[in-house]
Amino acid sequence: MTTQELAASLRAAVISLIDGGAVLLDPADVPASVHVERPRDRSHGDWATNLALQLAKKAGIAPRDLAGQIAEILAKEPNIARIDVAGPGFLNITLEAAAAGALARTITEQGAAYGRSAALAGQWINVEFVSANPTGPIHLGGARWAAVGDAIARVLEADGAKVTREYYFNDHGAQIDRFAASLLARARGEMPPSDGYGGQYIEDIARQVVDDAGPSLLEASDADALETFRARGVAAMFDEIKASLHDFGVDFDVYFHEASLHTSGAVEAALHELRENGSLYLEDGAWWLRSTEFGDDKDRVVIKSDGAPAYIAGDIAYLRDKKARGATHAIFLLGADHHGYIARLKAAAAALGDDPDTVEVLIGQLVSLVRGGKPVRMSKRAGTVVTMADLVDAVGVDAARYAMARSSMDSALTIDLDLLASRTNDNPVFYVQYAHARTVNVDRNAAGVGVRRADAFAPELLTHPTESALLSLLASLPRIVHQAATLREPHRVARYLEEVAGAYHKWYDSCRVTPFGDEPVTDLHHTRLWLNDATGQVLANGLGLLGVTAPERM
Repeated sequence: MTTQELAASLRAAVISLIDGGAVLLDPADVPASVHVERPRDRSHGDWATNLALQLAKKAGIAPRDLAGQIAEILAKEPNIARIDVAGPGFLNITLEAAAAGALARTITEQGAAYGRSAALAGQWINVEFVSANPTGPIHLGGARWAAVGDAIARVLEADGAKVTREYYFNDHGAQIDRFAASLLARARGEMPPSDGYGGQYIEDIARQVVDDAGPSLLEASDADALETFRARGVAAMFDEIKASLHDFGVDFDVYFHEASLHTSGAVEAALHELRENGSLYLEDGAWWLRSTEFGDDKDRVVIKSDGAPAYIAGDIAYLRDKKARGATHAIFLLGADHHGYIARLKAAAAALGDDPDTVEVLIGQLVSLVRGGKPVRMSKRAGTVVTMADLVDAVGVDAARYAMARSSMDSALTIDLDLLASRTNDNPVFYVQYAHARTVNVDRNAAGVGVRRADAFAPELLTHPTESALLSLLASLPRIVHQAATLREPHRVARYLEEVAGAYHKWYDSCRVTPFGDEPVTDLHHTRLWLNDATGQVLANGLGLLGVTAPERM
């Protein structure tokens, strides 16, 4: 019995009480998805819910009384062994052994679909992440946004949403001017400007541009040369960024060019709309957004007194464009220095007539590396920062992605390269991947001695305490995926997988899938193979949500 099936049964019990007049509630007050969780003390049952506590006040009934009425109905279901009312009104539920064990077959037969749902069906979510300026290789912060952003997109898709992965290509503004000037300087054998960019990659790209354009480029006027280095240099840098992201397992549906907002007239159209609806006002020669009326801490200049658009003008047009393309929600993953964007982007959405809650800004904190207990400070190629490529070279894509995704992005992250490169159980990604490889190895060994899923499935035999604990965890994947999607927290999947791996290793040490010595093959062996394979499927599905492979051998 899955948590989804149990949640549906709980909801149906309340609806039946409402329909029978025993409880005075509007059916709309009953959660569409009832929350169930594993009790901390397993002696309290397989699952627990606070549903009665949630509904009692609106129903005008004591929580324990409502819980008792729900328990009376649910106890009639054949899959329920026992249901108890605990504390102020919690329901503790114990499943029949066969119902609990049947989950192994459900998972194995559903395969890659297990854990997925249609809970977010109808939502079209635009997730913009990384969006590093095309002025240098992706640094560690960008690597974190890549891993977390792609994982968020994956769990949203698994929960039924339509997702667009988007990269905002910052090809407009002063940083591009400084990048072009740096390339030109290095091509001429000069030092980059003091506010320019350094590192080996600048020399590499400068040389590439000269090779492609021809040596006459160095004899052109500064203006013409800068324009060539701007166009070709940015294109070369961005090609490299896209290639490195692809190698990291991250590809985007849309690469949106910031410059297009200005050349297409999108900025002017958005500002015209805001003038028409009264959200802009003129003061001291500048146009201001009435952003304080929409929750911001101050009004924002949109058009400066010299007539040039402020950066927020592009943000407003960009939000408007996302919604015009069909997105119902817009998620932005931004760096630690972008807290001010939360209020201003929500204010911009409200000024455009949209619900500000459909705009979400997730702020990620910094990442640092240590090796041998000492900080890793500098990339030889980038010159000033450690890059995503440096991390991948040190530990590989799987370990890098897992390490980035297993912690909440709003907390600073320190990665121990020695630990992450190790093949020990202290390394979280190795621990989880090894558990999956072990399930595949058990399956291979079982086939060699005649243990086959097709020969028997007797779920009532899965009664060992480690089997109950493992089944309970496997049943949680749909709930974990939904939580990760709705809270935008894919690290919940990683921590869950580590729990599953731990429970599986304990089960493996206690329960044999293959007979020992001359022991005959029994239905219990066949049935345990179902549980083994179900665990492997859950581990593979969860790792896939993080963009990490599930190896068959290690």
